[in-house]
Amino acid sequence: MTGTIERTKRSDYRRFQAISTRWMDNDVYGHVNNVVYYSWFDTAVNRLLVVNGLLDIHNGKTIGLVAETGCRYFAPTAFPDEIQAGVRVAHVGTSSVRYEIGLFRNNEEDAAAVGHFVHVYVDRDSKRPVAVDDRMRGFLESLKT
Repeated sequence: MTGTIERTKRSDYRRFQAISTRWMDNDVYGHVNNVVYYSWFDTAVNRLLVVNGLLDIHNGKTIGLVAETGCRYFAPTAFPDEIQAGVRVAHVGTSSVRYEIGLFRNNEEDAAAVGHFVHVYVDRDSKRPVAVDDRMRGFLESLKT
């Protein structure tokens, strides 16, 4: 990762996924524990791919493996907050994609946290990188800002 992750606004993202916080997400300090944010990133991106018919998690020949991830926290979240995960694509390579995710608490305009992860798309069996196909590439390009 290069540079500093800046706080973003809702308008910086193309698509959103709703995520409800759970009672068990709060830690002893009364806010959502940092490890949960990474689960939200993974959930938001993969749900977006699944519901748009681009990822078959059970039978698809191609899967995405996370090669890099990071997060910057700006404001705490806690149960019973409703989270909107904004998803955008920063870069599409031959076999990899850098997703950027903004997590927005309730109806706030500024992100409570901003993160990223890089998926490398690989053959399910060999785990060797495969090129992002044209259909997936078109969808990913539509998520660029």
